[in-house]
Amino acid sequence: MPDEQESLFAAVDALLEEAAQDPLPHPDERKRLREAAGLSQDQIAKALSVRRETVTSWETGRTAPRAPKRAAYARLLEGLAALHPVNAVNAPAPEQPATPAPAPPTLNAVNAPTPAPPALPSTASTVNAVNAPAPEQPATAPPAPPTVNAVNAPTPAPPALPSTASTVNAVNAAAPEQPATPAPAPPTLNAVNAPTPAATPEPGSADTPARAVGIAPRTPPGSGAKPRFREGAGRGSAPQGPTPKPTRTPTPLEGNGPLLVLDGTDKAYAASGLVLPLPPKAHTDLPTLIAWALGPDADLRSPRLHRNGKDGDPLLVLTAAATEALGLPPALEDRRTLRLPDDHPTLKLLSKGKWQLTRRGFGPWPRIYRPASPTTGRQCVQLAVLPWGALDARAWGQDTAGLPAPELAEVLTTYATRVLTPRGSTAVSGLELMTALRPPTRAARNPDTQVWESAPVPGSLLRPVDPAPPEAPDEHPVVAALYPRSHQRTPDEVLDEEAYDWIRDPQLLTDAECTRTHAVGIDVNMAFAAAANRLPVGLGPAVHVQGPRFDPKTPGCWLADLSALALDPRLPSPFTPTGRPPAGPAWYATPTLAYAQELGHPVQPTEAWLRPDNGPYLDAWYTRLRDAYVATMADLGVTSALPEPEFLAAMAELQECPDPVLKPVLSAIKSTVKGGIGKLRERPQGAAYRPGEPWPALERPTWRPDIRAAVISTARVNMHRKMNKLATAAGLYPVAVLSDCAVYLSDGPSPLDFLPRTPEGKPLPGGFRLGVSPGMVKHEGTQSLLWAVEMLDQGLNPARHIKGHDAAADGE
Repeated sequence: MPDEQESLFAAVDALLEEAAQDPLPHPDERKRLREAAGLSQDQIAKALSVRRETVTSWETGRTAPRAPKRAAYARLLEGLAALHPVNAVNAPAPEQPATPAPAPPTLNAVNAPTPAPPALPSTASTVNAVNAPAPEQPATAPPAPPTVNAVNAPTPAPPALPSTASTVNAVNAAAPEQPATPAPAPPTLNAVNAPTPAATPEPGSADTPARAVGIAPRTPPGSGAKPRFREGAGRGSAPQGPTPKPTRTPTPLEGNGPLLVLDGTDKAYAASGLVLPLPPKAHTDLPTLIAWALGPDADLRSPRLHRNGKDGDPLLVLTAAATEALGLPPALEDRRTLRLPDDHPTLKLLSKGKWQLTRRGFGPWPRIYRPASPTTGRQCVQLAVLPWGALDARAWGQDTAGLPAPELAEVLTTYATRVLTPRGSTAVSGLELMTALRPPTRAARNPDTQVWESAPVPGSLLRPVDPAPPEAPDEHPVVAALYPRSHQRTPDEVLDEEAYDWIRDPQLLTDAECTRTHAVGIDVNMAFAAAANRLPVGLGPAVHVQGPRFDPKTPGCWLADLSALALDPRLPSPFTPTGRPPAGPAWYATPTLAYAQELGHPVQPTEAWLRPDNGPYLDAWYTRLRDAYVATMADLGVTSALPEPEFLAAMAELQECPDPVLKPVLSAIKSTVKGGIGKLRERPQGAAYRPGEPWPALERPTWRPDIRAAVISTARVNMHRKMNKLATAAGLYPVAVLSDCAVYLSDGPSPLDFLPRTPEGKPLPGGFRLGVSPGMVKHEGTQSLLWAVEMLDQGLNPARHIKGHDAAADGE
C-alpha cells in the first residue's frame, strides 16, 4: 500500500510540475510568430540546441518542449509576440460593432474578440475565455479558479473585462452567428482561410473583410516586414447568376503558395489576391527571376504528397506580356518540336548562370535546374509559357489562358492544392501525380553498414519493365522483333482493350421504342478514376505461362476464345470496344475475362502473360482525384446530399455558371484522369522517329500499357454490367454507347423519365444511379427520337453528339 501511494503521489507531482511550466501559445500561433519574424525552423533549432524535426513537432502540437528548453522557447515566443502582434490584417471581422476590451500584451482593440462578462481574479495558471463557459448572468466564482480572459472565451452579449493572455487572440477564433462556445481553432487561420461570418458580402465588394483594406491578410514568412499588397478583387469581378453559388473554401497554403503568375510588370500574383513585388530586373531577366523564385522572398512551397516523396518545384506562369518582357518570342517558330532554338539569347543567359534544361528543352513547360549538391540542395523551377499553348483549351477551358493574372493564379493554385502543382499538360500532371503519391524509393539505413541508402517503397513502380508482346503497341521494339513492319496483328496477337464506340443496328429497334419521343444520354462521372479504385495491377515484369488456370485476382493478359458466349444483340458485347461479338481467340485483360466468368462462360485460356507481383497501385491516385472532383463540385453547388431532381437542376444550372475559377479547375481534374491513364501507353512522337526504335517514354517506370488496359477493361465492364442490369430488370436497352456515355430512348427528356425504380421508389440496385460521386451518372444531353434514328441510319454515334456538339473532339 505505501508503495502504491508513493507512486500515485509521484504521478501527481509530475502533473503539478507540468502545470507549473512556462505557458506556451497554441501550436498554430507558434508557427505564425516564427514565420512573421522570418525565422526558419533550422535557426530556432540551432538556438535551442535541438533538431529541426523537434521544432516541427512543437509547431504541429505533436510534442511539447520540456524544461529547461521550454523556458527558453517560451521566452523566444513572448519576445516575438511583442514584435509581431496580431491586428486587423488577419483578424476576422465581427458581425456588428463590439465594445473593445482593454488590450493585453499582444491584443488590441482591432483584433480583440467580442467582450465577455467580468471574470474574477485568480492565482492559478492563466485560462482565457475560449475554454470558459459563458454565464447567462453573473455568478459567484469558486475559490481560486484559473484566470479567465477574452481570448478563449465564447462570445456573450455583455461587455468584458481585461484579459491576461499574451499570445492567443481573435485570429483563430471563429465568428459565431450568435453567442456560442466556439469549436477548437483550425490550423493557422487568417483572413484568407478564416470561417466566413453569417452575412458574408460578395467577394470584391466594399464590405468584404480584410480584402477591402487593400492589404494582404497574411504575413508571408521569409520576407520579414516587407509589404504585401492587393490589386484588384480577384474572383469578385466574375458575373453572378440569379442564384449565387457557395463561395469556394480557400485551401490553407504553405508560404505564398506553389506558384506565381507574372504579367510583365514588377509584380507577381499569387492566390487569394496576394501580390508580391519583384526585385529589380527580375521581370526582364530570366536568371534573376529564377534565383528570386527559389529564395525566401518569393517563399513558394509545394509540399510533398508522400512522406518518401519530394517537395514540388515552384511554378512561374508567364503571360504574353511577361513572355515579351523576358525577351522570349510570342510564338515558337519550330512547330515540329515546339522548342526554343539552342542559340537563342535566353538560353545563353541561362547557361552563363549555370542553369540547365531537361531533355525536353525550352518549350511551353520548361524545367530549369541546377544539379543538386549537399550545400544547395534541390534547385529547380518550372515555367508555363501561356502564349506557347501551355494551358490546352480542351483541358482548361477556352478562355482560361487569357484570364487576368489574379484570377489565373486562383485557378492554378486551386488545382495545385487539390491535385498537384502543374508540371506540364494535364496528362503529364496525371502521370506525375501517380509518382508523387507512390514514390519508387525511400531512405533506409543499411543494418550492416549503418549507412543511409535508397530502398524501394512497397507497392510502387520501381523500374521500367518491358511489356508482354500482346500488350506492346505496334511501334515497340518487342513487336518489331516478332513481326515484319507491314504486318497487321490479329486479335490473337494483340491486346485490344479500349473504350466503347458502339451503335445498335436500327433494324433492332422495337415498335415500343419507336413510340418514344426522346433520346436521353447519361454519362458516368470520372469513369476511368472509378475503374482504378481498388484495382490490382502488375508492379513487376510479366511471366509467360502456357495452359494456365484462370485466376481473376492475378493481373495480366490471357489468350482465350469467348466467341461461343451468346449475348443479346441489343446490348454491346462486353469483350470488344466495337461492341461486336468476338470471332475467335483473342487476348483479354484480367477484368474482361473475369466478367465473362461472371456471366457464366467457362473460361479456359490457352496462354497468358501474368504479373504475380501486383497491388492496388492506383488507389491513392483515385482517392486524390476523387476528393478534388467532389470538393470542386461542392463549391459549385452540387453535393452528394442533393435528391435526384435537385441534382439534375443543379447540374443544368452548372452548365450556365460563369465561374471563371472553379469551372476550369473542374475541367482540368477530369482531363487529368483521362490524360494520366492515356500516358501509361504514350506512343512515340516526332517525325524523326523510326518504327522499332525505343523512344524516351519507355524509360519511365510509369510507361505501363498493361495498367492502362486493366483500367479501360474495368471501365467497359462496369458500363456493361449496369446496362445488362437495366436490360434484364426493366427491358431497357441502349441505342448507342461512347466510352462512358450511353443513350436510351425515353418518353420524356429527363433521365428520371426512363431510369427504373424499385417498388419503394429507390434507384434500381446495380443499375445507373444519378449523383455526383465517381461511378454515378449525370444527364449528358437530350435530343428528339427522330434525330437519334437519323444518326443511326447514317452510321453515326448519337452518344458523340447528344450534347449538340462532338464531345470527343472537345476532349470530353
